[in-house]
Amino acid sequence: MLTYKLEIETGKELCAGTINTISVVLVGSGGESPKHTLDHWGRDFLPGARDVYEVRCEQDIGEILVLRLYKEPFRHFPKDDWFCNSITVTCPNGETAEFPLFLWVSDYGTFEIQQGKGVILTESVSPIIKKQRAAELELKRQTHEWKIYAEGAPRCISADNVKDLPPNDRFSFLKTISFGFDYLTSSIGPKLKGYLQCSDSWADINDIKRVFCCQWTEISDLVSELWKEDSFFGYQYLNGLNPLMIQKCLRIPDNFPVDDLTVSATLGESTTLQAELQNGNIFLADYKILEGIPTNVINGERQYLAAPMCLLWKSKNNYIVPIAIQLNQTPGEENPIFVPTDPEWDWTLAKIWVRNSEFQVHEVVFHLLHTHLCAEVFNIATTRHLPMGHPVYKLIHPHLRYTLEINTLARQTLIGPNGLFDQAVVTGNGGVPVLLARAVESLTYSALCLPDDIQARGVESIPNYFYREDGMRIWRAMESFASDIIHYYYPSDETVSEDPELQAWVAEIFQEGFLSNKNSGIPSSFATRVELIKYLTMVMFTCSAQHAAVNSGQFDFFSWMPNGPSTMRKPPPTTKGTTTYQSILETLPAINTTATAMVAVSLLSKEPLDQRPLGKYKNVNFVEDAPKKCIEQFKEKLSEISKDIKVRNKTKRLTYHYLDPEEIECSISI
Repeated sequence: MLTYKLEIETGKELCAGTINTISVVLVGSGGESPKHTLDHWGRDFLPGARDVYEVRCEQDIGEILVLRLYKEPFRHFPKDDWFCNSITVTCPNGETAEFPLFLWVSDYGTFEIQQGKGVILTESVSPIIKKQRAAELELKRQTHEWKIYAEGAPRCISADNVKDLPPNDRFSFLKTISFGFDYLTSSIGPKLKGYLQCSDSWADINDIKRVFCCQWTEISDLVSELWKEDSFFGYQYLNGLNPLMIQKCLRIPDNFPVDDLTVSATLGESTTLQAELQNGNIFLADYKILEGIPTNVINGERQYLAAPMCLLWKSKNNYIVPIAIQLNQTPGEENPIFVPTDPEWDWTLAKIWVRNSEFQVHEVVFHLLHTHLCAEVFNIATTRHLPMGHPVYKLIHPHLRYTLEINTLARQTLIGPNGLFDQAVVTGNGGVPVLLARAVESLTYSALCLPDDIQARGVESIPNYFYREDGMRIWRAMESFASDIIHYYYPSDETVSEDPELQAWVAEIFQEGFLSNKNSGIPSSFATRVELIKYLTMVMFTCSAQHAAVNSGQFDFFSWMPNGPSTMRKPPPTTKGTTTYQSILETLPAINTTATAMVAVSLLSKEPLDQRPLGKYKNVNFVEDAPKKCIEQFKEKLSEISKDIKVRNKTKRLTYHYLDPEEIECSISI
């Protein structure tokens, strides 16, 4: 009689334990063990427990390949959920087989788990493992189905609310409570003060400070001081919430008739517009994507949206400053070009209109589409096509945590009917799907890959571009990590091209996420390890660092409403010299609209409890020594990046900390 020892670790989460009956069968290369009920007379599977059991077999069953769990009723006790961290099997010869789960086991039934070594399907893989993986994926495809959110937008999870999501895609109890508390603390003050009920105009811009009394940050205070300065306006294109809009301008667009006369007072007598173009010092932010987007009705009033063009210049002291703004795409007498030498309130209002456009493009395109919706597609396709034993699953799974719940909540309460966008944003529930469809149509692979995006926009040499500097260091660290993992599991390019699970994964992402748009340049298959490494780096970066860059500073930059108004109540000016301080107040959002938007950006800037910073893998899916060493090397690189960012920020009044690895959440969960 041979004895196999099982050590089972139950998670520490609240209610992680179970009183249901758990039994096990060990499936080896030479046979199976008898079904064995794991029972220590009521002391089993308590939260945080490590329970040890023995399974006896009459003969050696060989290498342990699969573990079959049975979850069944115990007498008349109700069904409950069990969070199993891991199971380790020690064989009679001393060899061990590790089974990392870190999953909720919810329903009654039979669950087969592959041993923890990363495996790609080849002809030499045991039929036992092939059968287990096929069964695992078949079950997951039933729980993770696609549905259409909006025509032209990426497909999403087929769930109407978070209760429809499988348990392993739901927030933990701690995160749920923390998220609710953050919402309560963000909204209770403005509500009690009456700001959420008042539809009047602001009498004084400075009164905005009264919406929150103690939530202002050091940066948001600075924003309220600097928002009218041209140098700060330009700074935000590099290190603000949307550091992805600015691009080098080699030729002035035909529909933006700016010439030397227009900008000579700003550039000075020592240079010309053409000379600055040739020297690579002119940049453009073009919001053409907003042209014709349906606008919202708030407080019974039609709201307004512009599609501006903003020309920027790298000055001699290396500041990026605006030098010309046209508020709509078609030039003409009723679409004047505003410049810094115009009357103060004319120029201020022109910049406010650009910042309003920036709010829409940032929130819908670069925040919602480029991070949240892409991550959701990666999540669903991974669940449907990569079993837990696949090395790519093990690599990217930590970056997909909680994304389905936060996105489902967003469709319910943020961008859905009567959500916060309907209450406070000019695009609203009617404009968001249209804008999303346009953005998907123009989305490219290079836009999602930081090195390619930096090169495509021609911004490699702009000074003080901290997003680029920090982001590139993180990208290279991720790329090196992914390369080490892929070269360990894939000995050749052929093993990549012949991996059926991997190819099905990338093909479904291309089809369901990017709607089979071949013009996007997004891969639909992999032929080499180099292609796979780049793609995986993009996935990990999108779901962590990129989201942090466009999400974490929302309160810092948008809580001071004039720096990022969510809507405008009057149409863009058609003449110069008519704008006053009072007319700006009448154009900016009403008090209740402002307060609602401020509550939203406050909530979305706070990462709820149960956090997982980048590189801090609490649940290690890899069991082999080589991948574990790769993880430690990745952590060391991130730690070095974090230290350098902290040193730099000590010398800055306006710090850039959003890409400090210690502050980057590993996945999109807010």
